[in-house]
Amino acid sequence: MLDVNNTTYYTLNEVRDSFDCSKDGLWLPLISEFTWHPYARTAVYLIGLLWCFMGVAILADVFMCSIEKITSKTRIITIASTSKAGTEEIEIRVWNDTVANLTLMALGSSAPEILLSIIEIVGNNFNAGELGPSTIVGSAAFNLLVITAVCVVVIDSSEVRVIKSVKVFFITAFSCIFAYIWLIVILVAITPDFVDIWEAVITLLFFPILVLIAYVADKDFCSKAQKISNSMELGFDDAQTKLLDKYKHLWKDGKVDKNLIAQILKEIGKSHHLSDEDKARLAAARIAEEQKKSRGWYRVNASRKLFGGKSLAPRLNPQLSEVYDDMKAKDTVISDQGSAYHGSLVDLSDKGRIAVLEFTASSVAVLEREQKCKVGIRRYGKKDNQVAFRLETIDGSATAGEDYIPVKQTLAFQPGQTYIEYVVEIIDDNVYEPDETFFIKMALEPEQEALLGKKSINMITIINDDEPGTLEFAHPSFVFKESVGKALVAVNRVNGADGRIQVSWKTEDMTAINGRDFEGGEGVLVFEHGEIAKAIEIPIYDDQDSGDAEKDEHFKVTLSDPTDGAQLGSKVKTIVTIVNDEDYQGIVSRLVNLTSLNIDALKVDSASYAQQFENAMNVNGGDLESATSFDYLMHFLTFGWKIIFAIVPPVHFCGGWLTFICALIMMIFMTIIVGDLASIFGCLCGLEKPITAITFVALGTSLPDLFASKQAAEMEATADNSVGNVTGSNSVNVFLGLGLPWSVAAVYHYVKSGSAFYVPAGALAFSVLLYAIFAVVCLGLLIFRHYVFPKGELGGATWFKWVTFTIMVVMWLLYIIVSSLQVDGKITSPF
Repeated sequence: MLDVNNTTYYTLNEVRDSFDCSKDGLWLPLISEFTWHPYARTAVYLIGLLWCFMGVAILADVFMCSIEKITSKTRIITIASTSKAGTEEIEIRVWNDTVANLTLMALGSSAPEILLSIIEIVGNNFNAGELGPSTIVGSAAFNLLVITAVCVVVIDSSEVRVIKSVKVFFITAFSCIFAYIWLIVILVAITPDFVDIWEAVITLLFFPILVLIAYVADKDFCSKAQKISNSMELGFDDAQTKLLDKYKHLWKDGKVDKNLIAQILKEIGKSHHLSDEDKARLAAARIAEEQKKSRGWYRVNASRKLFGGKSLAPRLNPQLSEVYDDMKAKDTVISDQGSAYHGSLVDLSDKGRIAVLEFTASSVAVLEREQKCKVGIRRYGKKDNQVAFRLETIDGSATAGEDYIPVKQTLAFQPGQTYIEYVVEIIDDNVYEPDETFFIKMALEPEQEALLGKKSINMITIINDDEPGTLEFAHPSFVFKESVGKALVAVNRVNGADGRIQVSWKTEDMTAINGRDFEGGEGVLVFEHGEIAKAIEIPIYDDQDSGDAEKDEHFKVTLSDPTDGAQLGSKVKTIVTIVNDEDYQGIVSRLVNLTSLNIDALKVDSASYAQQFENAMNVNGGDLESATSFDYLMHFLTFGWKIIFAIVPPVHFCGGWLTFICALIMMIFMTIIVGDLASIFGCLCGLEKPITAITFVALGTSLPDLFASKQAAEMEATADNSVGNVTGSNSVNVFLGLGLPWSVAAVYHYVKSGSAFYVPAGALAFSVLLYAIFAVVCLGLLIFRHYVFPKGELGGATWFKWVTFTIMVVMWLLYIIVSSLQVDGKITSPF
């Protein structure tokens, strides 16, 4: 301050420090806010904080893309095989999944929290801050309690999700409690309110120790009954998730396999008239669903869906979604040899190295009078071990005790056994009812060296045989190649199968002519007592030899005049399309190219800067057809961030490392801004920094993880990618987010003054203690769900999953309330 000619002048720093909360930020405020109304300042900082949370989430998307590129690196190796050549080349991941999840993936999902802790200490002259550590604990509480609770309830009550890597989960679960108890030990017991160098360094060293122990557990090096296989000798990971050669039949020369597209086209074309673009989108969706997805994939996709970015999963309109569900119900695909089979696109057994259990069919039908339904269960892959599994029935429109005898039983495949036929008892009555369905579900007992196949749930239809039934075509349209010889047009008998009935059929020319393109006319189809499916055989003429090849041709088939009390259903007419073989192959080739383009559009990375900016400037990355009003709104709000972060180099440069470094640098700047905004906003609201940290900051940085885990829970067959990784991330936050800056600060204070690093226990230790207590209860509940009821961490009986949800959310609310009361002095801390 200067006095010149009776006029007082203030320096810039004096003006900056002359209004409330002006000293809480490293960079902010940039201008004098002395004349601003407090409410206006509060609103501006709140809006700025929320907007920057969006920016952090979008930048984390870029960050995770680079990590996904780095950890997906593969290499080709040659191993011995039983083929004629004697060797086989396979593609394997360089990164172990467990190591990737606990290192780069954990860093990517928790980067804001970890960087905030580091930046706060550095910016505070290596003195301890309150915002960073409290954010780490608050984020851990939200992740473990709220994210887990949401994942539990989003699974349908007829399903459960089980953590497959149980050993790794137990290690990370123990670690996520131990890490926080360790904080209490060093802050309260050993050196109260101080952190010595050795304490900080040990905290940091726990990070590589955790990774090493989890890796050993994942590889099962310490198993007493470890069996050596080719994959284990070479250091491979679990057969289902680490070997990539199982996907090779999906691709040939960088494009989708033509045989695969032909089979998918056949399944689509039987019942729907769709454009080539729609068919290609369906094929891409089918293939994308089968591909292995990492924690990073779910994190990136959730962020993009939330902010109107380019989705990594095809977005299908309601019509295509219905067709897609119909395709999945059929579950008929093409094998790598080109022959059709019922099951998954992926051989889960990894060429016989692991046992896979599944039903022989995804649905069966039984006449009510038979009173017994035989359900086939097969085991393929590894056959020399015993595998125990459970069967349990679930009501559909059929009710247990009234329509069938409920099942809840444990069975086992003995060594060498590959097939079990299980009998479900059906209750026969004399009351007419429409066809009813129920489900029988298969689940593995804990600690089994096996996997469930795609057909782990079987739908059983009880066909009422007290009525003659209703007759209708299986599909509204059929497609046959010209060289097929005979077209088999399927007719179904539903809602009854009693007695012998007949139905007349007749063909009607359209572009296809009877006598020239097919042998039509009329006839009678006979259903004997109990028969529920027959086919009309119509010869198809192949005119390729005559040189008279034509385009697609159509004719109509109509059902009429059912006998003996039978009725006609809704599909009494169907269109049969005859496709020229050359045209058919042309269609397949065209769809191969279109599907490959769709698959390329779903890749995490962008091919060039131009494509990167194009994706950033367009809602949904240019997919306007499936864009919703919410997508447009979020794209508008985040447009600036998307353009700014599009300058980060594409991930294909330097194997993703250049993107990683550039995104990390940008994340540091974003974290400084978020820290300033949060500190000033909390100050303006009269909130202490620990309260701001465990509420606004923790929620803002963790919400994208919530959506990612929810999506992983819904899409994955196991719970590993949804809740299994939460415990690991919570541990890494302490070991890396506190261990690293505390080690640097402890060394700094020792060199400068010979003193220890001062970290007041107070609110931090109390908050950590609350988290540790609630974490023990939460993990105990998950263990109970895993081993006792409902034999899975996620899903299960409606009442119990909502009880689980309520317990976890109430614990989180108690954590917030009690921690806040302690900070405000309403509760006395024992520390």
